[in-house]
Amino acid sequence: MANNPENDEKTLQEELSLPIHLADRVIKSAHEVESSKLECAELAKQVDRLSQQLRSAVRIAATTPSLYERPVRRIVADVAKNLERAITLLRKCKHSGVLRQVFSITTTADFRKVSNLLESSIGDMKWLLSVFESDGANLSLPPIASNDPILSWVWSYIATIQMGQLKDRAEAASSLVSLASDNDRNKKIIVDEGGVTPLLRLLKEGSSPDAQIAAANALFHVATDRERVRIIIDLIGIPTIVSVLGDSPMRVQVAVVNLVAEMAELDPIAQEEFARENVTRPLVSLLAMDTVLDEPKPQSGKPSIHSLVQINKELVGKGTNPNSRSASFSSNHYHSDGSSRGGHYRKERDREVESPEVKLKLKVGCAEALWKLCRDCLLNSRKVTETKGLICLAKIIEREVGDLQLNCLITVMEIAAVAESNPELRRSAFKHNSPAAKAVIDQLMRVIQEETNPDLQIPAIKAIGSLARTFAARETRIVGPLVARLGNENVDVATEAAIALGKFVCIENFNCVEHSKTIIEFDGVPSLMRLLKATDRTNEQAHMHCLVLLCYLALHVGNSKALEQARVLSTLEGGARSVVAQNPDMKEVFYKAIHHLSLYQPGAHPHRQTYMP
Repeated sequence: MANNPENDEKTLQEELSLPIHLADRVIKSAHEVESSKLECAELAKQVDRLSQQLRSAVRIAATTPSLYERPVRRIVADVAKNLERAITLLRKCKHSGVLRQVFSITTTADFRKVSNLLESSIGDMKWLLSVFESDGANLSLPPIASNDPILSWVWSYIATIQMGQLKDRAEAASSLVSLASDNDRNKKIIVDEGGVTPLLRLLKEGSSPDAQIAAANALFHVATDRERVRIIIDLIGIPTIVSVLGDSPMRVQVAVVNLVAEMAELDPIAQEEFARENVTRPLVSLLAMDTVLDEPKPQSGKPSIHSLVQINKELVGKGTNPNSRSASFSSNHYHSDGSSRGGHYRKERDREVESPEVKLKLKVGCAEALWKLCRDCLLNSRKVTETKGLICLAKIIEREVGDLQLNCLITVMEIAAVAESNPELRRSAFKHNSPAAKAVIDQLMRVIQEETNPDLQIPAIKAIGSLARTFAARETRIVGPLVARLGNENVDVATEAAIALGKFVCIENFNCVEHSKTIIEFDGVPSLMRLLKATDRTNEQAHMHCLVLLCYLALHVGNSKALEQARVLSTLEGGARSVVAQNPDMKEVFYKAIHHLSLYQPGAHPHRQTYMP
């Protein structure tokens, strides 16, 4: 992690006082020498220039509250070393007589070397002062960075971001984007030299959308591995990012939401920190803009006068026009802390003038950020389902196309995957009487049945498979279309259908027997056997999933004629070894399935020596 100057033992003034003191000693010693007086006088002139530069740096440090200290400390430390070498050389020149003759052999070479070092220090200080005194970045090359020009550029850009005028700060942040885009080494230099903090400050200030976008893009290009994401977290960057996301112009939000997605994808700690800052609320709100999210409520006859009055009070209490047809979730602009701040009218006006392209880009980014936040994260998944997130996702899946529809499908898939291993979330978010859950299931099934694009079908099938335990015993509306997908011409789609059906009929599913009967009724065995044959020797994983599904069917409905006609017993006996090798936990299940089938099929002998996995 980059060193934080605030944690250093010495203040910047203390760091600068040392070389100033050394410079005074050099000048004093130069007047006391007994030999090489001309050379020493030249050294004294160089050091006098250096002393003046150091004192200028002290004045700048004293009058600049947000001074970028990193290059100052690095250059001043180097200056101090060179001045100490000058003092050592001048000590030799104080000797006289025999001692002077002993040291005179090396004096000429030493003077040249020390003079060159001092000249480099003068060049470094000149560059440093020009950076702090200029309005924009200084792209000249100081001697200290002659072997690594990137270092001086990074110093210059960061100094401008921290201390420059607004326009120059935005340009410097954009320049860091270009550097960070080149390679990982540049990204590391930017972080090590303290670039994250001023970028976060520039993002937070909100004085210029262009500057905020440049800062967000720079952070996005820096945060490309877990270590650098953690640095942003450690510098309390996530509260800043969430705050800006909830209260900025749309084109700024586009850049910020990309940063959220990148960090969430790379680091589970970032997922948890974003969850603590409630980032899903502004994301769902932005995703739902221009979308009416009222959940349909069952009507039982005409509403009473009392109920109408009560509804009217609730709407007024929420700040909603009771005469409007419905209320949109996006009309309530909550921020990361759940509060509602000023600027509502301004943001509505910004949305009206913003182009449809920017709106779509923001929605696509929000949906992508949501699925990356929810992946394997219970806290974020729960927060999405506790808002109107599910109904929002369902409506977008129904009405939109392209990346927006796909990202919303993947978000549902990731939430369902978390719910699969968390019964509490599964019961609360996907309970049968929930209108939001029903809307999501309806759209997943519509995609499975009506869409032809495998990229859409696969996440929908995976989501239904993850929710297999929530469906009733004779839920043919769900199982039937999955069985039909076993015969899909796309092997990946067919394989996902087999995996999903496997979750319906696995032993852990309370309704496994009824679901198995449904698969048989929908003529699933012939399709499964064809898929099994198609994946033999070409797709080992797909082949295994088909065998596992057959195994469960055999275990639950072993007396089925469909299994006998398809010669499932011999198929399982032949494939058991390969499945168990990949999945040892299936050993006992396969043995029981084979034994169970042998009890029902004519010609089979239950006590014969068959392969026991």
